[in-house]
Amino acid sequence: FQKNHISLLQGHIQPAGHPNPKTRLVTKDGHCNIELGNVEYSNHFAYLLDFWTTFVEIRWRFVILLFVASFMGSWFVFSLLWYWIAKNNGDLSGQNRTNGHLRCIDNVNGLTTAFLYSLETQTTIGYGGRALTGHCAGSVALIVVQSLVGVFINCFMCGVILAKISLPKKRAKTVTFSDTAAICLKKGSLCLLIRVANLRKTLLIGKTVILDQVDIDFAVDAGKDNLFFVCPLTLYHVIDRSSPFYKLSADTLPQQDFELVVFLDGTAESTSSSCQVRTSYIPQEIQWGYNFLPIITRTKTGKYYVDFSNFSKSVRVAVPGTFIKLSNYIFQKVKLLLLQQILISS
Repeated sequence: FQKNHISLLQGHIQPAGHPNPKTRLVTKDGHCNIELGNVEYSNHFAYLLDFWTTFVEIRWRFVILLFVASFMGSWFVFSLLWYWIAKNNGDLSGQNRTNGHLRCIDNVNGLTTAFLYSLETQTTIGYGGRALTGHCAGSVALIVVQSLVGVFINCFMCGVILAKISLPKKRAKTVTFSDTAAICLKKGSLCLLIRVANLRKTLLIGKTVILDQVDIDFAVDAGKDNLFFVCPLTLYHVIDRSSPFYKLSADTLPQQDFELVVFLDGTAESTSSSCQVRTSYIPQEIQWGYNFLPIITRTKTGKYYVDFSNFSKSVRVAVPGTFIKLSNYIFQKVKLLLLQQILISS
């Protein structure tokens, strides 16, 4: 048995900073729509101090470029050092050698063979006809240094590639939100609905903590604190007197200037890495008087079938235009029931 927590799925209303309602703080795919400008030089240098995070977060094209450049650069730099040792010892072609001349490195007689020797040393693929003789102390020290540098580059690049492959952002791509939100009646209350689905069979576990500007509490239609997030869920926010949507109506909603940003925090079950999924809704994407179509059915074999073709589709339903109208309607219904009870009892 595994206890699963997605204890909070909260949205936040954030005032839009631009009069154009299409300008988002968070895009539909979860990227922050922020551009940094006039950053001081010292702050740019901070990226180099935090070099590990910088290398993990850069694009794959730069990682591949760094991979090739680090190995090719180290081979070439050490080939120059091997060439210098061979030249100082008189091992190169065209240099005058005395009888009984002892080489530092056998068969290194130019820059090309020095590069091959550097590559063969660092990759440990075997020297063939080129080998260290042990006659020169400097060459022994250099082969130790190059071996250590090669191990460091191997470990660093393997770590960067593995860390980049296992980034939780990739897991977040398999969690999707509905394209639009809906407002309809749910359990007798006016509610804002958002649908979310986990596209993997592995679960998301963990607790969510959100700090932002205006909190909007969301509940889930499949539990309270312990959720089994294996099938699509519907998040709903009850619109009551404490809700920021209390004074909105079906007519005024499209003219509003706000952004509903939704965060889902969790931990991937298979890797134990934390991930956050984000999306946002502007007023034009909130449909008043609509409810999501059902997408879960049961097959003849006893399995549950999820039809994702209807994941973001909704259907029009009868809903009061405002929360106040709903309250008045409920009040009149309760009043009518009380009068009926009084008449019956009398």
